[in-house]
Amino acid sequence: MEARLSQSITILPSVCDAQMKLSIPDLFARFMDIATLHAEELGVGADAMFARGLFWLTVKTKVHILRRPRMLETVTLSTRPLVPERVKAIREYRLEQAGELLAEGKTEWAVIDTGSGRLCPMAGIFPAELELASEAAYPAPFARIKPDFSGADTLGSYSVRSTDIDLGGHMNNVAYLRAVLGVLPGKELKDFPQGEIEIVFRTPCFEGDALTVKRRETESGWELAALKEDGSPAVFLKADR
Repeated sequence: MEARLSQSITILPSVCDAQMKLSIPDLFARFMDIATLHAEELGVGADAMFARGLFWLTVKTKVHILRRPRMLETVTLSTRPLVPERVKAIREYRLEQAGELLAEGKTEWAVIDTGSGRLCPMAGIFPAELELASEAAYPAPFARIKPDFSGADTLGSYSVRSTDIDLGGHMNNVAYLRAVLGVLPGKELKDFPQGEIEIVFRTPCFEGDALTVKRRETESGWELAALKEDGSPAVFLKADR
């Protein structure tokens, strides 16, 4: 049982965008996938957590992109959880090639009781013998995004599809990102700020939900929101150059 998991992956056409690079949603997806694999190795994967009446909940993810690898490049992906706090845990990620850092990121997680829907203390979630790091390799703080998008530009709408739904019964984390970016025309998508990207999950979405995507400019890039029909936020997205 290792506190870090690393694997070599080849960037295949199915995860590339029109620029023949690993797409932004698929970069987030690769991080999600390796987190899932490592959780299984540590005995805290989906089935093991369900057996305990628990479920992992993604709160927010932040990624710093230095260079997106091109199609057919081989890269090394790694992840590790940090020592958890009382009711939240941080998992870090790195994407490298021959010692060159291509991207780094982190996700803030919580654990909920599937019966009550309440947050659970993190104490005892990970195996006691697991030696976790306490010092962050990617210490950049999560952003604070102002929730009022009433004056922001409307970019388009998205209807949640059956193919967006994951094992939790609601919209998959990466599907939110695909939905938000998918309303952008190709030209604007090329201009999407790709230095540091953060997504904050606020309200779960289900098949048939209608989302309205809004955007406002900031000094360093863009802030976007996907809003439900009642105006409540599904996700916030912050992208800096």
